Amino acid sequence: MPDPAADRRFMQAALALGSRGLGNVWPNPAVGCIIVRDGIVVGRGWTQPGGRPHAETEALARANEAARGATAYVTLEPCSHHGQTCPCADALIAAGVARVVVAIGDPDSRVSGQGLARLRDAGIIVETGLLADAASALNQGFLSRITAGRPMVTLKLAVTLDGRIAAHNGDSHWITGEDARAMAHGLRASHDAMAVGNGTAATDDPHLTCRLPGLPLRPPVRVVFDSRLQLSLTSQLIATARTVPTWIVTLTETVEQLAFERADALQDLGVGLIPVSAGESGRISIAEALQALGEAGLTRIMVEGGGKLAASFLAEGLVDALALFRGPSIIGGDGIPGVAGLGLDRVADAPQFRLTDSRNLGVDVFESYSR
Repeated sequence: MPDPAADRRFMQAALALGSRGLGNVWPNPAVGCIIVRDGIVVGRGWTQPGGRPHAETEALARANEAARGATAYVTLEPCSHHGQTCPCADALIAAGVARVVVAIGDPDSRVSGQGLARLRDAGIIVETGLLADAASALNQGFLSRITAGRPMVTLKLAVTLDGRIAAHNGDSHWITGEDARAMAHGLRASHDAMAVGNGTAATDDPHLTCRLPGLPLRPPVRVVFDSRLQLSLTSQLIATARTVPTWIVTLTETVEQLAFERADALQDLGVGLIPVSAGESGRISIAEALQALGEAGLTRIMVEGGGKLAASFLAEGLVDALALFRGPSIIGGDGIPGVAGLGLDRVADAPQFRLTDSRNLGVDVFESYSR
């Protein structure tokens, strides 16, 4: 008879394995798989960089013949369509597993229930829904891309106690300490892309790479929102665009009417251009930009600044999570705010978020919120 406590423990382990793929497997989901026989883990796997091989394939390869008669714990419904590899549902059937426990179904129309049906048709016991909320949270970005056509958005802010990101002259070194900055780099590693506005790119001239000792090189995509293609060709982002994927979201009219030569120069330097329409404000439509980034395969984006870009995402209701780092200083009213004006007339109209985590990081405080 199945042991509910053991099932939960093994699915938690599968979820932990799946999280290893975050930021490194797009456009695929980050899936984990544990194969257990007689209470002993005989195989484990997670989605590999680039999205292949899948978690089930990795776990079955490690389990080998021990998979026969075993239980497989999978965080997302096994695929049932042919791509670069054979369907994972078929692989589980061929391996002779007796039972498959799945956290959540896959909404992708190529899978959606078909993987589960294929397993059941083969006489395998299939159970679903174990730790479904945790599995949905793990793959929030993938699920958002499939169901809403856009990636999940995390807004990261490093602010003073009074919500400022820099002094009046733009100086921001350093709002938070080393522990907070290290955690911020860890968050970068769990996202497919980082996004900044042209103002932040011009003022800070950032690298926007993930730099943590011991972490394998994982250069996420760097996205700059630059409606007029004003970013300097000598900036760090442009200078390294051939080695680290760098995309600029700009206005279609800029490419078509204002900046033919500049657009060509950027593309010659390895920059990808994503032209989109203007929203009601006359600025880049964030909703259309996210749809385009979703079509490009991105599932998780972290917006890192500046205040105007943060306000644009918030105003369009397109922030799914907040990563808030607070340093123990006060700059005052002449400092640059972490979020520019939203034009709200009533407090009741303000975007609302729910606290999900809070911890001390040296002298700083980190808080995460979900929409």
